[in-house]
Amino acid sequence: MKYMSKNLSRTLLCLVAFALAAPAHAQAVKPLPAQEFPEGFTGKSEPKSGSGQEWMVAAANPYAVQAGADILAAGGSALDAAIAVNLVLNLVEPQSSGIGGGAFIVHWDAKAGAVRTYDGREKAPAAAEENRFLTKDGKPMGRMQAIVGGKSVGVPGLIRVMELAHKSHGKLPWARIFQPAITLAENGFPISPRLNALLAGDRNLAALEPAKSFYYDANGQAKAVGTILKNPAFAATLRAIAEKGADAFYTGPIAAEIVRTVTSAPQNAGDMTLEDLKNYKAVERTPVCGAYRTYKVCGMGPPSSGGIGVIQSLAVLEPHDLRTLGPKSPTSYHLLAEAGRLSFADRAVYMADPDVVPVPVEGLIAPDYLKARAALVKEDARIPVAEAGNVPTKRAYAPADSPELPSTTHFSIVDRDGNAVAMTSTIESGFGSRLMSGGGFILNNQLTDFSYEDVAEQRSVANRVGGAKRPRSSMTPTMVFNKDGKLEMVLGSPGGPAIVGFVVKTLVAMIDWDMSPASAAAAPFVLGMGNMVTLEEELAPVKPALEQLGHTVRLNNAASGIHAIRITKDGLLGGADPRREGVVIGK
Repeated sequence: MKYMSKNLSRTLLCLVAFALAAPAHAQAVKPLPAQEFPEGFTGKSEPKSGSGQEWMVAAANPYAVQAGADILAAGGSALDAAIAVNLVLNLVEPQSSGIGGGAFIVHWDAKAGAVRTYDGREKAPAAAEENRFLTKDGKPMGRMQAIVGGKSVGVPGLIRVMELAHKSHGKLPWARIFQPAITLAENGFPISPRLNALLAGDRNLAALEPAKSFYYDANGQAKAVGTILKNPAFAATLRAIAEKGADAFYTGPIAAEIVRTVTSAPQNAGDMTLEDLKNYKAVERTPVCGAYRTYKVCGMGPPSSGGIGVIQSLAVLEPHDLRTLGPKSPTSYHLLAEAGRLSFADRAVYMADPDVVPVPVEGLIAPDYLKARAALVKEDARIPVAEAGNVPTKRAYAPADSPELPSTTHFSIVDRDGNAVAMTSTIESGFGSRLMSGGGFILNNQLTDFSYEDVAEQRSVANRVGGAKRPRSSMTPTMVFNKDGKLEMVLGSPGGPAIVGFVVKTLVAMIDWDMSPASAAAAPFVLGMGNMVTLEEELAPVKPALEQLGHTVRLNNAASGIHAIRITKDGLLGGADPRREGVVIGK
């Protein structure tokens, strides 16, 4: 534990629980009210970096980073460490991720020279129908009305996808990897400033048992910063999965408790069954890759829109000399915004579960198509209306609303053999459905990522609700390879639909502006989605120039969680997003 005391004390002392800010994410149709973004901005510290020669972990909480470091130090693989990190994050940032949710994993096998991607996205119950989130009169439910309760809960995918990836890339025994989280759940951890602030700001979680008694005191106030929080129920759940594998989660008492929690929810009781859990399968997907400058960029394909969105955005930016423009030029941020608007428009039409809806992946990243999209962007003018491009597909769909909420986590890991993991994990909204299973973990609200408002308005959209269907995602775990084919960057971020913009900003900062991972993660963002451009508040000087180009601009902050590693000739450099509580540990 030699790294823990320094990193933990520094992080906890620097972070202060600020009042929650308004959302910084413009949606495709309309922005969401501030109160619907409970995992909000709680402050920004100085850039946080780390270095090493053998291995590295960068994640959103010091306890989770330490768990991954301990696994790597014990001879574990990057995938082993990723599992340990994710399980501990379930404890220490329960608003963001956990075994009641899902994940995407991008894995680099150094010996085989291969990128492999794994899909642990949640699925709707088999009984789910298009009108799931409509009222009796056919109107769309309000966002929180749909989110809170059992109907929004998808069949969790995290445990299955971790087991699937571990079979190919694990070195340590499955049970060994669970031990750090089991120990922390039994011994407890101090509530952090960020967790305290988010608990205090969430009126829905505070109204539902057993989360109410677990996270709040007898007066209904969020338990104070520094309160030791133990979770014996979660420890018991992890012990069962460690001993019996993923089947212990998807069948038997744990599964029965999930179904009971969903179907007996006091609000929006759901229809998940034991068969839904038993039938869930994580799948390996084909990675999507594209070029930027001299680099090859690879990420997750559908049902994530992230990999395609990053490739498209970078292709739009490539004709422009961002290096010369630099990070202070309004033109740089104009171009970033325009690239985001175009990729976001394609996302709204084409992206959905590829097992149900044909997604024209190759057409969306075809060189000629990307050149045509890039030609739409001018340095001295705004695209009046950013529309989806014309890509051949088997069925035409209307643009779909983008209701994702930004409560997710990302971590990046490189092991001593050169293997790497970029993993993004989520329960969707902050504290998910607000339902806490008796097994000690919060259940997701992933099904509200389906575009149900469009169904209410009788538009045919690709991302509509369907039985056993995965909702569209924006999660963007990413790896970048240099001209020699060697892995150079591992990164990703939470942030809902803003994830693509966060990742693209970070890549431009590292590749074009020669920033370190820490500086790139800390760099201010610009988000172009629909007709709105959002600038982080420190970019206020850029706002007038963008408005002169015709952009509608607002200033805001958001809790991105970029965790990046760069492999250099001198070793590993890492950066942890200063908007969250993360650190970097390397050896």
